[in-house]
Amino acid sequence: MLQTSARLLRLLSLLETRRDWTGADLAGRLGVTARTVRSDIGKLRELGYPVEAAPGVQGGYRLGAGAQLPPLLLDDDEAVAVAVGLRTATGVAGIAETSVRALAKLEQVLPSRLRHRVRALQTATVAVPGAGPAVDADVLTAIAAAIRASERLRFDYTSHQRTPSRRDVEPHRLVSWGWRWYLVAWDTARGDWRTFRVDRMTPKVPNGPRFAPREPPEGDVAQFVQRNVGAATWRFHAKVRLHASAERVRARLPIAIAVTPEGPDRCVAEVGSDNAPMLGLHLGLLEVDFEVLDAPELAGELAKTGERFLRAARAGSPPAAGAVSP
Repeated sequence: MLQTSARLLRLLSLLETRRDWTGADLAGRLGVTARTVRSDIGKLRELGYPVEAAPGVQGGYRLGAGAQLPPLLLDDDEAVAVAVGLRTATGVAGIAETSVRALAKLEQVLPSRLRHRVRALQTATVAVPGAGPAVDADVLTAIAAAIRASERLRFDYTSHQRTPSRRDVEPHRLVSWGWRWYLVAWDTARGDWRTFRVDRMTPKVPNGPRFAPREPPEGDVAQFVQRNVGAATWRFHAKVRLHASAERVRARLPIAIAVTPEGPDRCVAEVGSDNAPMLGLHLGLLEVDFEVLDAPELAGELAKTGERFLRAARAGSPPAAGAVSP
């Protein structure tokens, strides 16, 4: 009986982690026969879990939605992870108050050993208040639903330059970065991938027709957002040759439009910042030699900064041994 109960919990956990499962996949993950899977699915239905089934070779199982869905079952690490996530949720309008209510409900059903772990994390952790526009939870939900259903999304948008426009896109992924949320989507009018600030979006209903999902841009949506968001807000751009490998530069440079290798120990990067002095300081933090290729203003600022640092180093140097003070 204990073995069967444990297997049911494992089956339920699998159904919660992915939308669709074939019977063969579930049998392989559980180490049982397809007949046992069918029997266990029946037991979950008896317990009130709405498990849907599709017949045929391509058929399978999915956990359906239902108002009477019993509480989710979490293991120790999952329960603590949910509690910590609720405690640190940011960037969504009203999420702090909602998270506190949800956390209070979760703590009521946690065993004492987990309540101690969660409360220890709460008392030992201090969150630094962030600043940034909050996103409406309904907007996030609407975008996520369009992504899940592969439906085109229409919305009014205000650009960084405060220019209004109407967009029709194929939504791909939501990306959370700090206090801001971004949508990566294929812009049907422009025929290219674009990044949109969610707090500047006003979705229009109903959604458009369904579409076949495309391959993600450059293979990494998070890096795509970093590059595009940085490039859009930079006021000063430059191209520099760095005397280090491209791999090292990519690891040390948070945002670069492009890094092109020129050998094992040299590469060219397109970078930017708010102004030339700030970009010079960022490049200095890389701790590698570099050459400015196309920005005389940056070269001039580097010379001024170098002279200033040299004067400071000389002023702070101890006098040489045997020297007599005037």
